[in-house]
Amino acid sequence: MAQFRAKKLDLSCFVNVRVIRDHTKRKVFEQYETQRQALRYIIRNTTLPPRARAQAQLQLSQMHAYTRSTQINNRCIEGGKSRGVLRHFRMARID
Repeated sequence: MAQFRAKKLDLSCFVNVRVIRDHTKRKVFEQYETQRQALRYIIRNTTLPPRARAQAQLQLSQMHAYTRSTQINNRCIEGGKSRGVLRHFRMARID
């Protein structure tokens, strides 16, 4: 995780650590999304040799967890809550 941590981050716009972590996950996912898609395409392509597909599968499994889309959780940008968040506004219904 330290490899993805921002060198300088303006902490005034973040509420707590969870929001910072969510921001980091979103940036890392955006950065590695095309690479993951390419590897997944190679793995699913049955016309390629099995060795190339196995190498792509190994590379994909060795990528950091933050590069996965399932790691991103909708979180309120005001309070940091993860439940009852309206997706379009990224705010909790209570705030």
